Amino acid sequence: MKSIFKILTLASLLAMYSCNDARKEQDSNEIAEEANDEKFEDNQAEKDADFVEEVVASDYAEIKLAELANQRSRNTEVKEIAQMLQTDHSGALNELKTLAQTKSISVPVEETDEAKRKMEDFSDDSGEDFDKKWCKEMIDKHEDTIDKFEKRLENTEDAELKAWISKMLPTLRTHHDRLKACNEKIKDSNS
Repeated sequence: MKSIFKILTLASLLAMYSCNDARKEQDSNEIAEEANDEKFEDNQAEKDADFVEEVVASDYAEIKLAELANQRSRNTEVKEIAQMLQTDHSGALNELKTLAQTKSISVPVEETDEAKRKMEDFSDDSGEDFDKKWCKEMIDKHEDTIDKFEKRLENTEDAELKAWISKMLPTLRTHHDRLKACNEKIKDSNS
C-alpha cells in the first residue's frame, strides 16, 4: 500500500512539474492572450482586451529600444528623443496597466519574442548606422501604433479606453514627427 501511495505521489509531482515547465516556456504575451480569450466572450470586449494586451507589449519594447538608444547612440538628438520615448511610454504603460486591471484584462510583463529578436538586430550597429536603423524602426513602430489606435478609437464602445486612446494619440504623433525630423537630419548629414 505504501508503494502505491509513493508511486501516485511521484506521478502527481511529475505531472505538476511538467505543467509548470510548459507554462514557463510560454511567454507572458501568450499567457495573457489565452487568459483574455477565456474571460471575454463578448467580441467587442475581447477586441479591446487584445488591443490593450498588444499595446502593453509594444510599450515594453519601445521602452527597451529607447534605453538601447540612450546607451548606444552618440547623437544628442537621438538621445533626447529616446529619453522622451522612455518617459512617455513608461507613463502610458503604467496608465494602461491600471486601466487593464480595472477591466480584468490580463497583460504581458514583457515585450514579444519578435520584439526581442528585433533588438538583437541592433547588437552589431554603432554610430550613425545605429541611429539610422533605430530611427527607421521607431518611425515604423509609431506609424503602426497610430494606425492601431485610430482603428480601435473608431471601433471601441468602452468610454475609458476611448478616452485613454484619445489622450495618447497626440503624444504618439509628436513622437512620430520628432523621429521623422531626426531621421532627415541624419540622412542630410551623410549627404
